Amino acid sequence: MTTTDRIDSLRSRHATLEAKLEREEGRPHPDDVTVHDLKRQKLAIKDEIMRLERV
Repeated sequence: MTTTDRIDSLRSRHATLEAKLEREEGRPHPDDVTVHDLKRQKLAIKDEIMRLERV
């Protein structure tokens, strides 16, 4: 897998997590633990993307 492929894969996962986060936050009583976990995962992916783009 090339770096570009890896970045594309990470961006796709990030978008999926964003959609899950929007659904959770749109619920009448969002689960704070789930929201926190989704945000943590998104940030980790964003950090990895940034690290790979610097190479």
